[in-house]
Amino acid sequence: MGRKISKVLIANRAEIAVRVIRSCRHLGISTVAIYSDVDAGMPHVLLADESVCVGEAPSSKSYLRMDRIIEAAKETGADAIHPGYGFLSENAAFARKCREAGIIFIGPSPEAIEAMGDKTKARELMEANHVPLPPGTASALKDIAEAEKIAEEIGYPVMVKAAAGGGGKGMRIIYKKEDFKAGIRTAKSEAMSAFGDDRVYVEKYLENPRHIEFQIIADEHGNVLHAFDRECSVQRRHQKVIEEAPSPFLDDKMRSEMAEVAVRAAKSCNYTGAGTIEFLADKHRNFYFLEMNTRLQVEHPVTECITGLDLVALQIHVAEGKPLPFKQQDLRIQGHAIECRICAEDPEENFMPSTGSLKRFHIPSGIGVRVDAGIEAGQKVTINYDPLLAKLVTWGSSRDEAIRRMKIALEEYQVDGCRTTIPFCSFAMEHPVFQSGEYDTHFIGQYYQPDGTGHSGDDEAHLAAALLFNEFSGAQNENGRPSAETVEPHMQSMWWRNRR
Repeated sequence: MGRKISKVLIANRAEIAVRVIRSCRHLGISTVAIYSDVDAGMPHVLLADESVCVGEAPSSKSYLRMDRIIEAAKETGADAIHPGYGFLSENAAFARKCREAGIIFIGPSPEAIEAMGDKTKARELMEANHVPLPPGTASALKDIAEAEKIAEEIGYPVMVKAAAGGGGKGMRIIYKKEDFKAGIRTAKSEAMSAFGDDRVYVEKYLENPRHIEFQIIADEHGNVLHAFDRECSVQRRHQKVIEEAPSPFLDDKMRSEMAEVAVRAAKSCNYTGAGTIEFLADKHRNFYFLEMNTRLQVEHPVTECITGLDLVALQIHVAEGKPLPFKQQDLRIQGHAIECRICAEDPEENFMPSTGSLKRFHIPSGIGVRVDAGIEAGQKVTINYDPLLAKLVTWGSSRDEAIRRMKIALEEYQVDGCRTTIPFCSFAMEHPVFQSGEYDTHFIGQYYQPDGTGHSGDDEAHLAAALLFNEFSGAQNENGRPSAETVEPHMQSMWWRNRR
């Protein structure tokens, strides 16, 4: 049964809230922003048609207050809530509260969220539907002895993961038997702290893995489609920094096989809306189910760039009960897109959060450049929320063109007031291994040297030399020095950064 959405409350903040508001405006739908007291002047608050303060700065006192958010929707006459990502986006209890309040939750059903949110239950469901899984336990561990036996059977290294979570929390790689008990204890403690649930499971750790995911779109009429793949292997602390679409690792055959499995996985939980099936692929081109994210992904813009879709608009379309307006055969990959997450983090200090007042926040522009930002110059970056300031996306007719445009865009991006991931992203775009597409989830650990990020200083020659030595250790001539074809363009990039 169709239902018309006329006003959407966005239960989120910053960049993703702005993103949702823009799609709503294009659809002629009114919007309501919520905000904490410290977010009163943020772009998403000013861009929305209405806004409601829902509490104090800590998330637990504002953006995670389910009853207050639903109350705000009722106060403003919003007939739907879009959760964005993070916060309450994968909270089945919140989706159920929306349903009980007669408010449309723009996302999957509470039942689908529950089925895929618990990692061990998801593994059991995937196993029943013949979706390939890494060797390991199908359910949460009952005791240490059982876990040790399984670890020995599948062979070290193994990965211990929290059953109730994600985002790298409650996750430990264990390389040898002697470290197993300590690793389990640490993972369980971290899982309890992060999710209030200390259940963990064990699976085989894949060495040199690629992290590849498929975008799923499904409606209430049984149509489950995919919008192709994204490569998400450049990560720090198991969290993504750079993504691209399509994956340079996949050929047509492997892409087709993974897409078929992704669609099957989504169908297994009667999924509706936009979601993502995540896989790990090893160097032998075997792939395994990792998890399903029952929400919009941070990196969804790269999929939009190569398909021409508006995924937020499609989420709303599906939430209104309408069938998808296209078939699988109508979707095509067009060109290549790359996303760099511009985060308030210091790459020289292991990507630790950086705070401050933004004196300058100048975003790049040009052909094939998209910036999804949630903050402006003059505003403060605090430790209260996720450090993501903006997403810089470039599109090109080829991967090489997308990389070239990203290099230029990163040079033009100017942020003063806090450290950001811009220098690291520039490093990655220049690195021969990234350029080749032959990288994996260990890219940062294997190739990134913090001293090579190129902070501004008086001694430009010294900085350039240090940068080149570290950045191009994999692109040297027979004398062990950086090759000429890598030095000249990077000297120009270094000059640009230091003159600002």
